Amino acid sequence: MHEMRTIMYGILIMGAILLGINGIFNYDVVAAIFGSETVITRVLYALVGISGVVLLATENYKECCSCPETHF
Repeated sequence: MHEMRTIMYGILIMGAILLGINGIFNYDVVAAIFGSETVITRVLYALVGISGVVLLATENYKECCSCPETHF
């Protein structure tokens, strides 16, 4: 599970950098490389979104379950 979280953090950081470039410079790097509205572009954006949701959900779970005196 640790390797999967590391991969998801990498995807999330890359997605944040690409969105930052898009927001600041109005340049879509993913669309420039793979084309606008292609399947690859949509899959990459979906991976960023899924990684963010999974990390958010598992981060809360990890903190709750690491405390031995708290059993919900």
